[in-house]
This record gives sequence, structure tokens and C-alpha cells, in this order.
Amino acid sequence: MTRADIATMAWSGGKSHLSNMHMQLSRAAEGKAEYLVACPPSDLPVGKCGIDYQTDDGTGMIWQVAVHPALQALGIGTALIAHAEQRIRARGVETARLSVENDNPRARKLYDRLGYVARYETADSWMTDEGCYETVCTVMFKPLR
Repeated sequence: MTRADIATMAWSGGKSHLSNMHMQLSRAAEGKAEYLVACPPSDLPVGKCGIDYQTDDGTGMIWQVAVHPALQALGIGTALIAHAEQRIRARGVETARLSVENDNPRARKLYDRLGYVARYETADSWMTDEGCYETVCTVMFKPLR
């Protein structure tokens, strides 16, 4: 992902989300994270995800997975996760981790199908343009050996 890509990704979230994406790109430049985008021949991003390598448990944490709403259920999310897993393996990390909101059954079904196993639930929150968003997520892991 590049900073120029972010300007075309308003479909993925509001101003605070896009601002966070800029911050995460700075972390990626420092080698602390990676940010991936899926682009068709138009070269416009239609999907994205990040990978955080600075987790307490030594996993590659996949986050901010999103596919343009008009293009969901076409395999883009599956391709993004597969590529993220390859990148995690290339770093010598043997486990991928992600969190899925409990009220997102489509994403949960995808992660189950891709071999992620639920370990625990946790409360989570983040800032949005409307204020603090609070939710409950299931944390899932997948060995990448």
C-alpha cells in the first residue's frame, strides 16, 4: 500500500480510519508492520489488510481486513489472507492471529474455512469519526508451519 492508495479507499472507513492507515504505513516503513492491498488491472485498491509483527505473543497479527462492499464474496479476502500468511512465514513467524467481531458471521465463516481456530473472546474498542466504538471479538490463531 502507498499513501496515494489511501485517498481512493474511503469505502474502507471514515476520516479517522484513513488517518490510522497513514500511521500504520509509517510503522510499515519501520519494519514493524506491513500493509497489503488487492488491486485489479484498474490499479485501484479493492481490498486491504495489515500485518502487525510487534505482538506480545510473537505472532503475525492480521488486522483491518476489508474488501470493497460491491466486490465481497469473490475471493478477494481469501487471496489477501493467503498473501498475508505468506508474508508472515517469510518473516520466520510460525503463527498468524486475527480478531473477528462476534457480530460479523460472514468474516467468521471465512476465517473458519481458512483454518483459523478460536481461542478466546475479548472486548475491543477503537476511535471512529463518531467516537469510541466498542465491540466483542473472537481471537483466532492458525499455525503456518
